[in-house]
Amino acid sequence: MRWPPPSDWPNVSLSRQIHAPPHRWHVQETGAGPCLLMLHGAGGSVHSFRDMLGALAAHYRVIAIDLPGQGFTRLGARHRCGLDPMAQDIEKLCQQEGWQPRAIIGHSAGSALALKLSQTLRTAEGEVPQVVGINPALDTFDGIAGVLFPAIAKMLAAIPFSASVFSATSATPSRIETLLRGTGSVLDAGGRALYQRLVADRDHVDGTLLMMSQWSLDALVRSLPALETRTLFIIGLRDGAVPPRVARDAASRMADARVIEFPDHGHLVHEEVADDIARHVSAFLGDRSSEGTQPR
Repeated sequence: MRWPPPSDWPNVSLSRQIHAPPHRWHVQETGAGPCLLMLHGAGGSVHSFRDMLGALAAHYRVIAIDLPGQGFTRLGARHRCGLDPMAQDIEKLCQQEGWQPRAIIGHSAGSALALKLSQTLRTAEGEVPQVVGINPALDTFDGIAGVLFPAIAKMLAAIPFSASVFSATSATPSRIETLLRGTGSVLDAGGRALYQRLVADRDHVDGTLLMMSQWSLDALVRSLPALETRTLFIIGLRDGAVPPRVARDAASRMADARVIEFPDHGHLVHEEVADDIARHVSAFLGDRSSEGTQPR
């Protein structure tokens, strides 16, 4: 999507562009206090945190970024859309800007990025940042799907005009309705319209396809038992994109991870009930005990 964001984009007054090679990043920042870094999932943008930003800004300095090639972040290197290089580039951005996040909040694939970054970023006190994963996508594909889906994404990313064709055929209200219905979440008309605008943008779709084609979780999944970060997973039990068992299985393998479940919501639970999610995040970050957060 072309810079600058339009005047009606969510929280556009908080937007700024930062050049941290190789990308030109779109960042939204608000609030004061300990730093929280927010990372959206594949195909999303900072818009997905539109209602959480204000709720968390009462006590935190909240920074949300568009991932490379998605939303309004201008992609500077097409080969740096996989998990490791993307985490490296976000770490460079944080170092350049002096961001030392107390916690990293990720949605879906953004949760994998959050966990990866927790291995290298440190808080202002030199501690490992905490992680909140919302419907975390932390599972590798099983069987033939693990071969076909990445291969299809790579093929589409390599074919000229494939992103344009996808945008042209998918950016209709009925198609967006179908795509969102598959997430198990119910959004209002405004929320649906924002996704329609993203899907209609050829550059955004291209960036999403590149991320899908280069994504690999194998090393991160193997490292879960060794991760030191204190982690909260928030899941919607109606999630049609990432099975709820993924977060439960990941938490069971980690040293300090717990799960909160929302039975009536889906993959976009943070957009459906943003205030509730923000309250759970604040409670988790303020609770340093080992007893954990009780499920909803």
